[in-house]
Amino acid sequence: MIDTVKNIFNVPDLRKRVMFTFGLLAVYRIGAFIPTPGIDAKVFEQFFTEQGSLLGFVDLFSGGNLSRLTIFAMGIMPYISASIILQLLTVIWPYLEKLSKEGEMGRRKITQYTRYGTILISIVQGSGIAVWAQTAVPQAVPSPGFWFICMTVLTLTTGTAFIMWLGEQITERGIGNGISLIIFAGIVVGLVPATISTAQDVLNNRLGLIPVMLLVVVMVAVVGFVVFVERAQRRIPVQYARRVVGRRTYSGMSTHLPLKINTGGVIPVIFASSILSIPAMAASMLRLDQIGWVKGLLRQLEFNTPVHNLLYLITIIFFCYFYVSIIFNPVDTADNLKKYGGFIPGIRPGRRTAEYIDRILNRITLGGALYLGMVALLPTFLISGVSVQTLPWIGPALQKWMPEWITLGLGITFYFGGTSLLIVVGVAMDTVQQVESQLIMRHYDGFLKGSRVRGRRG
Repeated sequence: MIDTVKNIFNVPDLRKRVMFTFGLLAVYRIGAFIPTPGIDAKVFEQFFTEQGSLLGFVDLFSGGNLSRLTIFAMGIMPYISASIILQLLTVIWPYLEKLSKEGEMGRRKITQYTRYGTILISIVQGSGIAVWAQTAVPQAVPSPGFWFICMTVLTLTTGTAFIMWLGEQITERGIGNGISLIIFAGIVVGLVPATISTAQDVLNNRLGLIPVMLLVVVMVAVVGFVVFVERAQRRIPVQYARRVVGRRTYSGMSTHLPLKINTGGVIPVIFASSILSIPAMAASMLRLDQIGWVKGLLRQLEFNTPVHNLLYLITIIFFCYFYVSIIFNPVDTADNLKKYGGFIPGIRPGRRTAEYIDRILNRITLGGALYLGMVALLPTFLISGVSVQTLPWIGPALQKWMPEWITLGLGITFYFGGTSLLIVVGVAMDTVQQVESQLIMRHYDGFLKGSRVRGRRG
């Protein structure tokens, strides 16, 4: 490992890329300490902490900037939303579908539309945040009004546009995917305070040594499991027949069609979390959470209730199938195989091949969806368990009958869990894969000698 790190800095071009990436990530982190004009950051952060997990998902992608309402409060989420919307429109809008098939020029045009969409979404979200900040937390805004809203929208939109530019610069001139690394940096930066807090709990006898050891074992096991599944593939054998093109004869060859277990990545979890957070956020902003039946409904949809967990799992499974159906078309894959003389042994080319690929994809997608749901729900179970007392009629009885380690959790602060764990592991694998490729291209050994590190796209 030490020799590999030395090799990275021995290659001038690779060293320049790595330092450039670290420099832009440092610029991004500096913005986390610059508050939005007209905001009392301490009061807003205290109010945000009292809200619990209501806005914690959005704060995760902003690297903690939303809880302090800094100039980067919206983070890169508007860009992610615009990218997802463009991906969905590519399937249903013939113009974008045509652009996606035009190679580099089409990709640049779609990227330009994504930037425009990011600015538009940033203006809308910035307006909502400004109005919500001066109504829900009036003591945090000394001078509310129209000009405060205009200044906040301008500041937050500019901050998001700057983050988008940083991400694109890292992708083009640095190492790794810039947007993913910005999210990665925002999540990992909280690891040091979490580690210090755990160490203080151990020194002050608030946390025993055995729970800490159990925490380390669980974290290593879960990270290893995530890496294993992210690299897992279902390889369908493909045979190419011998072809004669002009005077040249191309002999047949055997290869495989790799289908990833988790084809959708972290996108289904993002969709599911966003959908389930809408009722609580809408009720809070519209001040409907004091109405009797709305309050009861929101109580059933609280973060660690059985209803919330069940809906969370169902929506993750639904969006896994939905997203995979968008990004992977078995009919197009079968047509391409047939066009270039490829076939799956024992399966007729054309419609039969498409049905065969679709059947396998449906099976492995279910496994990937259950894996995503399990990883996403693990932190809730470890920290606070399942709050079964919220269930109507049978809740109090179940609370007495079930053991405390299920209803109250294990009391373990599992920092990397759910969406953050998937992002951290996935981005780390992709970045290491790119460094490996750069080193091997220059005849250096990678991090793992004799073995290539495959990322999610490897």
